[in-house]
Amino acid sequence: MIQPTNPDSAIEVGQSQYPNLLTVLLDSIPSSVLILDRSLRVTLVSRNFLEKGRRMAENTLGRRLEEVFPPAILNYTQLDQRARSVMLSGRPYDGGKMTYRAPGVPQRVYYYNLTPLREDNQITGVLLLMHDITEQERLTEDMRRAERHLASVVESANDLMVSMEPNGRILTWNQAAERITGFRAAEVIGHNLADLCAAEQVEEMSDLLAAVRQSEPIKVHEFDLQTRPGKAVPVAWACSPMWDDHGQVVALVAVGRDLTERRHLEAQLFQSAKMASLGVMAGGIAHQLRNPLGAASAAAQLLLREPENRELGRECAQKIYEGIKRASAIIESLLRFARPDSGRFYTVSVNLVIGDTVAMMRHQANLNQVVVETELNLDLPLVYADPSALQQAFTNLFLNACQAMPTGGRLLIRTRPLTGEPFVAVDFIDTGCGIPPENMAKIFDPFYTTRPVGQGVGLGLAIAYSILQQHDGSIQVHSTVGAGSTFTVLLHTALPAARTTDTEGSL
Repeated sequence: MIQPTNPDSAIEVGQSQYPNLLTVLLDSIPSSVLILDRSLRVTLVSRNFLEKGRRMAENTLGRRLEEVFPPAILNYTQLDQRARSVMLSGRPYDGGKMTYRAPGVPQRVYYYNLTPLREDNQITGVLLLMHDITEQERLTEDMRRAERHLASVVESANDLMVSMEPNGRILTWNQAAERITGFRAAEVIGHNLADLCAAEQVEEMSDLLAAVRQSEPIKVHEFDLQTRPGKAVPVAWACSPMWDDHGQVVALVAVGRDLTERRHLEAQLFQSAKMASLGVMAGGIAHQLRNPLGAASAAAQLLLREPENRELGRECAQKIYEGIKRASAIIESLLRFARPDSGRFYTVSVNLVIGDTVAMMRHQANLNQVVVETELNLDLPLVYADPSALQQAFTNLFLNACQAMPTGGRLLIRTRPLTGEPFVAVDFIDTGCGIPPENMAKIFDPFYTTRPVGQGVGLGLAIAYSILQQHDGSIQVHSTVGAGSTFTVLLHTALPAARTTDTEGSL
């Protein structure tokens, strides 16, 4: 085929080969096209417009805009006025939205623009191009609705919900976080979440966020959150990373649950359990007090009978002093056990807590015909704990062991450090009846008991388990039916510097 070199010849060849080229092009465009003359009459229309508008070419071509579009659309869009402006100024109109509903078809949304048509530098008409954006609008509205719903969920949640940059800087802070801490979102956005934790926990929270950033598996951690009044609120945090389409961590999300009410209820439950334990120990406590008081009373009677015997007087005075001292120690231990938990943590000697527990419970063991032995490691590291709560846990384990030996037996309490690990272990080893395998998974459930009705409510082990959880500790059980059980308590040693500085009241 010979290609013409003259442009005019090329146009003539094209028109001869494609006499309906303009019509073909218009009908191939997936948009609605109208060409208007200077009087705004339709001179050319695409098939797309006719099909979506349910119109015929006969009643569209040659008609003015107000005859093609409903008055409501023209009034809203001012389409005819904009078309005249384009015709007069020669400047295109960049576009706007138009909602159009043809008879018998669903409503459609269009994005339209107007372009002037020129011939020999004269404006001869206007091109109206209408893009159907109904699906895009629907998707956009769906996305907006989903975003509003998600935002409503976040703001309506009772839990703290915080989003952060990968480095831990806060991006969003929901209403629950504002309510619980007293800090408004504008005050904390841009700050690191770790900086809002209690001073001694900032480093631990920073380490946790770093682990989340590395997509390491993270369990729920408890950190205290500072509030505007200066108080610390216990919060259980669950953190997770957010990834982009390339698998890169782009943000962190933290959901926190305020544990204040739970701690209050637990404290009430623990105190009730202590009172119940005191009821169990009442007979033993009376016996322990009777012995030193009886010795002191006998010595006082001798002193009254022979007041002039100086040597006997010194011996009687020493007996009275020792008896009162022993009784005072028993009462002090009892008061320390019975008072509500302080909730304060500091460095504690596990051996001394075990010693107090055994001293208070020994007569109870004698009543159960249980021989109590202790093997306390003298080089045992200190732990970071609330000693009152820890004694409650040990007392419950002690009573549980005694109850497992109704006809008597042997209870060995042993403390030991774990080689190469920052833990202290406390073993309660009994020669009791053992725990059947089918009951093993339930022994720490609240109100679970195998004892007869009226002889226990099944809270002892559940409370011990809860106390150890609060200490970031754990409890393990090994048992053989008919041979006995071993309960092993694991407690973190007081290694962090922040934990070893507060030694006030250390035992």
